[in-house]
Formats: sequence, C-alpha cells, structure tokens
Amino acid sequence: MSASPVSNVSLTKFTYLLLSIIALVTILVVSEEYIVPFIIALIIWFIIHELRENIQMVPFMRKHFPMWLQSMIGFFIICVVLVIVGELLYISMSTLTERIDDYQVNFEIIMFQLSSLFGVDVMSMLDNYSSKMDIAGILSSTLDITTSVLGNTFLILLYVLFLLIEESIFPMKLEALYKSESKYNKTQKLFQKMDKNISRYLSLKTVVSLLTGILSYIVFLIFDLDAAIFWAMLIFVLNYIPTIGSLIATLFPALFAIFQFGEFGPALYILIIVGIIQVVVGNIVEPKIMGNSLNISSLVVILSLTIWGAIWGIMGMILSVPITVMMIIVFEEIPGLRPIAIMLSERGNISMEE
Repeated sequence: MSASPVSNVSLTKFTYLLLSIIALVTILVVSEEYIVPFIIALIIWFIIHELRENIQMVPFMRKHFPMWLQSMIGFFIICVVLVIVGELLYISMSTLTERIDDYQVNFEIIMFQLSSLFGVDVMSMLDNYSSKMDIAGILSSTLDITTSVLGNTFLILLYVLFLLIEESIFPMKLEALYKSESKYNKTQKLFQKMDKNISRYLSLKTVVSLLTGILSYIVFLIFDLDAAIFWAMLIFVLNYIPTIGSLIATLFPALFAIFQFGEFGPALYILIIVGIIQVVVGNIVEPKIMGNSLNISSLVVILSLTIWGAIWGIMGMILSVPITVMMIIVFEEIPGLRPIAIMLSERGNISMEE
C-alpha cells in the first residue's frame, strides 16, 4: 500500500523544518563571535530609545534638540557609562590578582578547619581537591574573559552608531518596500510594538538590577569585601538571567568571602543579607514595577533560558528574554506562525489584527 500524498507532504514539511532548525542552530553557534555583539548593540539601541523618550519629557530639549541630537546624547551617556564600568572592573580584577597568595593561604586554613570538623577521610578528600584547584588560573581566566568583553566594546559601539544612522533612513526604505499603505502601516506598527516592549522591559529590568546591585554593594562595603564593585556589577549583570541568575549572583560573593577572610562567619552573613535583598527585590519590588509588561509564559522563560544558554552560554541566558519577546511579537503578526506565538504567550492573549 503506497503512502498518501498528504502524508508525503507532511513528512516533507517536517524534514524541511528539522533541517532548517539544525542549520539555524549551527549558524548561531559558529557565528557567536559576530552575532552576540550585534544583539548587544541592538539592546543598547533600544535603551537609547528609552533615554530619548526621557529626554523628550523636558520641554526645552524636546523643542530645541532635534531627534538625531537626542540620540547622540543617549549614545554619549552609554559610552561614558561603559568606559567608567570598564575601568572599575579592570581595577577590581587587578586587585584580585594581586592578592592571590592571601586567598591561597586562607583556602588552606579553611581546608584544615573542615578536616578537623569532619575527620581524616574528609581531610584527604579536601587535600586532593585543593591540590587540583588552581585559584590563580581561575582568576586569570576570569580576567581574560573580562578583557575580551571590553575588547568587543568598540565593535558594539560601532554597531550602535550605525544602527542610529540607519534608523533615520529606515522608514524611507520601508515605504519603498511596501507599495501598499496598509502593509506599510502594519509593518511599521510591528516595529513600534517591538521597540516599545523591548525598551520597557530593558529599562525596568535595569532599574531593578541596579537597585539590587547598589544594595549589595553597600553590604560588601560594610563587610570590607575585596573588589566590592566587581561583585556588585556581577550581581547587576546576572540579575538579567531569569530565575537562576539571582541565585548564582548571591553564591559567588559569599564563596569568595570564605577565601578572603579564612572563616565561614562573614560568608554566611553576606549570603543571608544579599539573599534577603534578592528575595525582597525579586518577589516584591520587581512585580510591582514591571507588572504584566511581558506576555511570556513562565515555562517558556525557563525553556528559552536553557536553549539560548546551550547555544551562547552565559550571554545567551542574559539575552534569552529579549530574544523571546521579539519572537512572540513577530510570530503573532504572521498568520502561519500565530499558533506558536499563542503557545509562547503567558495566557494565549495576543493581538489578532489582520
């Protein structure tokens, strides 16, 4: 019995879809070095849009400053912030590398305390682990990663600059592309909606992460933790990662406190206080500020976190939510992909404009 034509068509579509997904993932993995800086530049471009909205709230600047000048002001603010942050991070990492020997000594003290607490067998296991643990290598590796990120800063800012230039002529290209006024208006609304949602999410998430970072920085100063600004910036960045970001951000400075002080007391206090800050900000402040600004299912957030993390690592986790938001907005405007947008949304509520 021969297969029906419908079955053959379905199998062909499934094969094309599977091959397309494999090809797309391969391209994303191979071209990570080039795509990730562009996506970061795109996110900075959205943030500049939000800064421009705030600039336009000042009547004098709205009246006397043209749009391109407002964009340049936002771009200049971003550049200054990145330079200051880069300098502070480099100083903090240099401080950590200079005190490697002290951390090694304190690590050995901790090993001795644990061996006394748990017995000889545990001591031998810890000795084997400590001999294999290269603290200097870990810190040097972290410094290399930081330097690499700072090295891409110029490329990212160059992308942002050209995005701002392209922004001024993009409407003309869009109008030339769509001769029909209805299609032009629909596409323009799509980009405006994406701009509004992504900019709102990034601005509100930045405020929440900044609040968490500042409060944590105060705690680190109270306990005299080395490179406090570095750990506060780490908390700020990792808070962009949904769910697990705040947990990792809380553990890292607490674990480092053990190496710095050679005892568990300060580390336990830092873990508890910073953990309380994360819980209060994440479960009370953030929901009140952000509300229902994003129409994404909680399960989809976790899945996107896992998928983009597997493709691009830590940076993929940070970018997972903005990328998913853009996918939902685009899919809901394409009839063939609208069912996917419904499944990705929080409660199946999407715009149904034709």
